Parts: sequence; structure tokens; C-alpha cells
Amino acid sequence: MKNLLLALCLLLGTCAHAQFFKQENGLAHTFSIVARDEKTGEMAVGVQSHWFSVGTSVSWAEAGIGAVATQSFTNKSFGIRGLGLLKAGKTAQEALDILLSDDPGREVRQVAIVDAKGNVANFTGKNCIDFAGDLKGKGYAIQANMMLTNEVPAAMAKAYEANMNLPLAERVLATLKAAQKVGGDIRGKQSAVILVVKGEATGKPWDENHLVDLRVDDHAAPLVELERLLTLHRAYEHMNNGDLATEKNDMPLAMQEYEAAMKMFPNNLEMQYWTAITLANNGNVAKAAKMLKGVYAKDPLWRELTKRLPKVGVLTVKAEEMGVLVK
Repeated sequence: MKNLLLALCLLLGTCAHAQFFKQENGLAHTFSIVARDEKTGEMAVGVQSHWFSVGTSVSWAEAGIGAVATQSFTNKSFGIRGLGLLKAGKTAQEALDILLSDDPGREVRQVAIVDAKGNVANFTGKNCIDFAGDLKGKGYAIQANMMLTNEVPAAMAKAYEANMNLPLAERVLATLKAAQKVGGDIRGKQSAVILVVKGEATGKPWDENHLVDLRVDDHAAPLVELERLLTLHRAYEHMNNGDLATEKNDMPLAMQEYEAAMKMFPNNLEMQYWTAITLANNGNVAKAAKMLKGVYAKDPLWRELTKRLPKVGVLTVKAEEMGVLVK
């Protein structure tokens, strides 16, 4: 770290200017995108870096407000302050101008902002490490530094615009994968994040204002792992939808959702188990028992859980049916 700071001091011409680098800020030489979906109003940040836990410093977003990516020599305050400025009515460009106006380290910053109206702004300081650059499109902004080649921003923009048919999270993932395909970070890869928030806040912090909030902190192939997590996230969305359909006594829809989830992750015992319990509660004990037998064969502790469910009303079957289910 000392060598890195010394190099930065020389880069800026004098050590007196290195005061902007603070331990709590850190580094994130990386590539990222901030974007707003014109149809849904959802906003997102997507990042990959060869730096541990990039999602704790680069990506910031708030439902109904906007999204911020702050990288290179990261200034975490840009995330919090940037969202605050958007909330106060500033546009993305106005917020960015204010953030940079009193920042002594602006020339090693890289920042991007999208607001709830789809306005975007970004900035790359002249002392960001090559290859470094940014570009903007309708409703999105892309930025990259310390890249292996100068092809990354254009590749990302092309991928984003070519995948407009996908949900925003999947579109962002495709954009990040395109960056990696043309070289990505010259140092390699370590962590990644996708954060998607609603276009309008519910006003209730406990509601699902974060639609997708996935991080890979340390992995040899972070985008591969991020894609797996996003697929798992979608599978559990189907499970949740199935639960809601069950509450409304819409069993055809419930089973459709559960089957969609299990198709995505056929080896997930959790999904199989609760689908079977739902079947049992709705009179299809034979099919439930068959599914549970397969679950028990892989992990007998699920049988013990089944025995505990009637006590709290989660499993509502007759005694003889219970015997079939725990056999």
C-alpha cells in the first residue's frame, strides 16, 4: 500500500495532494454501469473488479431516487451524498458537479449517476489508470479504468443496447460479461455486484424496494457466480409467487410457480420439500409422499422437520396421512 500511495503522489506531482486518499475510501479499479429501465422505472448498478468486496464501496442505489457508482480511488461519500442530492431535486449532472466541485482527488475519481427520470452523468479523472474511459447512452452510463484494452466501454454499451428485451438485472449482467470478454480488468477478477431498486419507493423500508441485491465478494469467476445467484434469485421469486398463490387458494398457479422454480434448480431440496408440503395440505398426499421420499433419501433430517409441522399448523393432514408422509 505504501508503494501504491508513493506512486500516486508522483502521479499527481506532489505528496501534498495525496491527502484525499483516506483509508475508509479504498480502491476499486473496475468497470461498471448505472442504468434505468425506461419501461419499469427500475434503476441498477452493476460492477466487477479485481478488488475484494467491491459491492461495499462502489454501488449505491435508492428506490425512487437513483443509482451511483463511485470507483477508481473510491470516495464512498459520493454514494450517500449523491443520492441525497438527487433526493433534494438535483439532476444527475447537477449532483455530479456538486460532488466534484470540492474534491481534491477528483482527477483520480471515476463516478456515474442515473436519476429517477433517466438522466445520466459520468466523469473520469485525467489521472485514472489506463485504459480508462466512459460513455453515456439513453438511460445508462458506463465507466472503466485499469482495463486491459480500450475496447471495454464500447463493448459494454453494445451489449446493453442489444439486450433491451431482458429484465434490467439480466441486461446489466450481460453488459458486465461483455466487458470481461474483451479483456476486463488488467489484473484479473475477484468480486462483482448487481443492485436493482424500484422506480418508485413504497415509503416502507421493510418492503422489497431492493428488487435484486446480489454480491460476490471473493471468487475466481465472480460473474459466473453472480449469474448462478441471479438464477437462484429468480427461482425463489417463483417459490414466493407460489406461496402467494397458495394463500389465495389458487393451486394451479401455485404448482405452476413451484414447478418453474424446481425446473431451474432441480437438486434444491428446499424447493422440493415445501412444494411437497403444499401438495399435502391441498389433498394430494400421494404425490407429496413420493416427493418427500426422495428428499428424505438425500437428507433424513427433513423427515424430522415434517414431524414438527403439524404442531404449528404448517402441515394440516389427518393422522393416517401423516404416517404416509413421514414413512
